[in-house]
Amino acid sequence: MLMAHSAVLGKLVAEYETLTALHAEEGGAEVRQRLEDLAYSLCTATGTGDVDSALVAARHRLPGARVEDDSVLSA
Repeated sequence: MLMAHSAVLGKLVAEYETLTALHAEEGGAEVRQRLEDLAYSLCTATGTGDVDSALVAARHRLPGARVEDDSVLSA
């Protein structure tokens, strides 16, 4: 599997988190499509099947990641 560069992952994560914080899923069609595209790109780049797992995997590949980062997500 090809691995995305950490700079690319960082940009994907940052944009996804920004759109999520702005509640983009409730926005217009164009912004919702961008959010879906980012989720797909994150999943593809990390080899995962859902965006939550992709975000965790991406964060682990970013510079400065620690082993305990996102290792246990509370519900």
